[in-house]
Amino acid sequence: MAGETVVLGQKVLAPDTAPAPASTFFIFGASGDLTKRLLLPSLYNLANEGVLPEDFAIIGVDHIEQSEEDYRAYLTEATKGLPGSCDVGGNTWNWLISRIGYIAGDFEDPATYGRIRERLDGRAGQTGNAVFYLAVAPRFFAAISEQLGGAGLLKEEDGAFRHIVVEKPFGSDQPSARALNKRLLAVADERQIYRIDHFLGKETVQNMMALRFGNGIFEPIWSKEYIDHVQITAAETVTVEQRGRFYDATGALRDMVPNHMFQLLAMTAMEPPNSFDADAVRTEKTKVIEAIRHMKPSDAIGAAVRGQYRAGIINGQPVKDYRAEHDVAPDSRTETYVALKCFVDSWRWNGVPFYVRTGKALSVRRTEIAIQFKRAPGVLFRHLPTALKPNLMVIHVQPDEGVSLRFAAKVPGRKVKLSEVEMDFKYADYFKAAPSTGYETLIYDCLCGDPTLFQRADTIEAGWEAVEPIIDAVAGGDDDVQFYSAGSSGPAMADVMLAQDGFQWLSLDQMRTR
Repeated sequence: MAGETVVLGQKVLAPDTAPAPASTFFIFGASGDLTKRLLLPSLYNLANEGVLPEDFAIIGVDHIEQSEEDYRAYLTEATKGLPGSCDVGGNTWNWLISRIGYIAGDFEDPATYGRIRERLDGRAGQTGNAVFYLAVAPRFFAAISEQLGGAGLLKEEDGAFRHIVVEKPFGSDQPSARALNKRLLAVADERQIYRIDHFLGKETVQNMMALRFGNGIFEPIWSKEYIDHVQITAAETVTVEQRGRFYDATGALRDMVPNHMFQLLAMTAMEPPNSFDADAVRTEKTKVIEAIRHMKPSDAIGAAVRGQYRAGIINGQPVKDYRAEHDVAPDSRTETYVALKCFVDSWRWNGVPFYVRTGKALSVRRTEIAIQFKRAPGVLFRHLPTALKPNLMVIHVQPDEGVSLRFAAKVPGRKVKLSEVEMDFKYADYFKAAPSTGYETLIYDCLCGDPTLFQRADTIEAGWEAVEPIIDAVAGGDDDVQFYSAGSSGPAMADVMLAQDGFQWLSLDQMRTR
């Protein structure tokens, strides 16, 4: 039966999902933080659902010299320390860890790829399907792909697939993104390249299409006639931690906006695709990003706020100044926070502002999309002491996935008084959803050859083109970074940007819309 498998004598059911095809999953950067924190737990969760095939193998590739037994021991120990992760020692863990191997080698040494070929050829009964996951520093993306291509490992023969998964950041600006795309497309077809954005693996983000296009009450009002403005927030409490060298050369704008934030914007603003075919969906999302109004560098100053955290308190713990972090320049102007005002120049969204903000060392960890509708005419309620508040729908992406809707209702009693009430749907409460990292769906889709939730080359380049004026303004020294205390909601100028338009940010200190 599809979706039913046996793991060491224990039946595990995923009734609506067939197991992925037999394959080998190579992880470059096998000893890195991404592997132990997200990839391995995601693969564990997929195994626990019964959607990994019996003929499945994970091969770590890294420069560290160690045996396969040492690598398995390392993963076991590393996973034990992760909160809410894998049941180390249980049936699923034993099934998974028994399928993990290791290859030591330099990423730029052709001999490494000879050993990869030997491992693929030596897997008896395996179909030749392979995924090459590049969980490495961005400077290795093109080099590894070219080595794979040069070794013939990307050739798809006898019906087998060969997929490359590329993490972010995909380039540091539009020219570098184009150059990287050119190098990748020289050794692989577009359909083989999976540019991953883990935000798109969140159930709530995927639910955007179901919410809009599967309900007759929402799509008719999803336009400039009824929507006042949109706020998209991705707030983190974490600091740059040990990533100072990477982050100080990148910043929040490059790290988050062309990929994560614009993908959330695109899912919100896209037109209905003519089918759920991967290219149909991705084409509609790309159209949105291409329609983001391109600003001149001089215009970007008033439509963008860059911030950098200073010492403060987060969850009762002291946090040091960003400029005092390891590998950060003492006079750094790199932003750890950015807020943008965007317009999508399309028929549906003409004149509707999209406010986007993301930052580190903020008061809460929360990602959400807030749709504020236009205020209802207040003529019937003009006697009330306060004006009617507009209706508000919030799509909560993390940590509590769900949707909430705020509207007005009459307070019980003989007099007409209105109060705000809220309908609140949470995935965990309604569907009893199992914990996930956000990578499970993406990894499964890659194994099955479904690129719907991955980015195409043109989407990536369109995102960089939209933020290029802001990057140019920063490079020209025409703007200045604003400071904010760690544990706050960001720089005050971000509030001013919305206040000038008569709006205010949804408070970060409120866990839902209330």
